[in-house]
Amino acid sequence: MIFNPEYESMNEDVRRKLQFARLKNLTEKLYADVPFYRRKMEGLGITPRDVRSLDDCAKLPFTTKDDLRDTFPYGLLACPRAQIEEIHMSSGTTGVPVVDAYTKKDLDIWGEAMARTLAGAGGTKNDTVQNCYGYGLFTGGLGAHYGAKKLGANIIPMSSGNTQRQLMVMQAFGSTILTCTPSYALFMAEEAEESGINLRELPINKGCFGAEPWSENMRRQIEERYGMNAYDIYGLTEIIGPGVAFECEEKAGLHINEDLFYPEIINPETGAALGVGEKGELVFTTLTKEGTPLLRYRTRDVTFLERGPCTCGRTTVRMHRLFGRTDDMLIIRGVNVFPSQIEQALIEIEGTDPHYLIVVDRSPGQLDEVELQVEVKKEFFSDETRGLEGLRGKIEAVMKSKLMISVKVKLVEPKTIERSMGKSKRVLDKRAL
Repeated sequence: MIFNPEYESMNEDVRRKLQFARLKNLTEKLYADVPFYRRKMEGLGITPRDVRSLDDCAKLPFTTKDDLRDTFPYGLLACPRAQIEEIHMSSGTTGVPVVDAYTKKDLDIWGEAMARTLAGAGGTKNDTVQNCYGYGLFTGGLGAHYGAKKLGANIIPMSSGNTQRQLMVMQAFGSTILTCTPSYALFMAEEAEESGINLRELPINKGCFGAEPWSENMRRQIEERYGMNAYDIYGLTEIIGPGVAFECEEKAGLHINEDLFYPEIINPETGAALGVGEKGELVFTTLTKEGTPLLRYRTRDVTFLERGPCTCGRTTVRMHRLFGRTDDMLIIRGVNVFPSQIEQALIEIEGTDPHYLIVVDRSPGQLDEVELQVEVKKEFFSDETRGLEGLRGKIEAVMKSKLMISVKVKLVEPKTIERSMGKSKRVLDKRAL
């Protein structure tokens, strides 16, 4: 289902004209009303008059997470505070949080973006959405809520946690769509299995999962345990929250709502623009935001863009599922390693569960050491020691082949690694302590 064909299936040339008009209006407003951006533009020797085409977006200044922290709380506000109806902040960060302020129009657009997301997964007004993203300052819960409301679906605003209650509600109310982090979906599946609940017998048949990186192997595990279709969704607090991009039923990349968010891919080292199909850092400009609009925000997420119509009928550009982030990339003995690479390799190994912790430390000789703690399935852990040693050796060999570094593997019992109701903590880097 395409929620808004006018924009989602728009001719590309027409869309570019719309994007340019919105970019022009945005730069003029930021130059006039936000001193931070006026100083940024003047520092580069440009004004809104220099934006004569959509390609001129590359002339405009970048915005970083540090900029958002430095201007906390209202330094990037582009409208009177009386027009702000809602405020959200980043979750899980240390120090000063980043703020996203929403006008009434912003909230309407957010609902529109998330309605497109749910519809991309096949959602309709006849669905019952069990929303297990956290409500509050975190954007996940209310973003999914507004989208389900815009779609006309029934909403169960569960928020995160209280897993036994989640399962009871799923059974009692016949939920058909699940929205939460992928790691929490797997945690719920574990609890269901231990409680004797066969999720495949329930009406739930699709899920929209995001807020953390996850692999194709994790998708397969979720789909197998629930008997559902699992779809990747993408968003970030700084831009609007969830709803920036989403998979359709074809699962051939994430459609970016590019009438609302203008995407670029840049070289993370130089800031230079990269072409379609080239992997680099994802950058977004919020074309319609009123409260806290951003120019060329550096997401630190690594992906590439691909164009061309999708068989679903949408014409929007698609982004590949994330490869990782430039700022949570581990540099171990000179080798760049993303946690998602480890997960991708790990879940292919029979006998392991998709729960792991990467512990990085530095030896007295100043060499980086990596310990990969891996949960082993119950039936394997109860096996003889020789079998466990074989499994540990296999994991170490696979990791060395995939990552080009040696990793010490520690096998642990099921449910040893701490679970999270939100974003999972995958890395413990002791080198910074």
